[in-house]
Amino acid sequence: MSQITARLPDDVVAALDAAAAELRRSRADVVRQAIEYYLDDFEDIRRAIEVLRDPADPVLDWNAVRDDLLRLD
Repeated sequence: MSQITARLPDDVVAALDAAAAELRRSRADVVRQAIEYYLDDFEDIRRAIEVLRDPADPVLDWNAVRDDLLRLD
């Protein structure tokens, strides 16, 4: 396992310490979990953007879709 060092504002460290105390975890555990969650979200967003930029994926016209759906009634 690698170790990293980061400089954080005092208010962020205070919030980190409060969260760690409430969770009964170490600072390192809270930071590790937060980074894992962030990277999971980042990967999801990266994939979504990749799909949105796919030129083979058709772009739908909202007005046409709405009109089609309203005609189903």
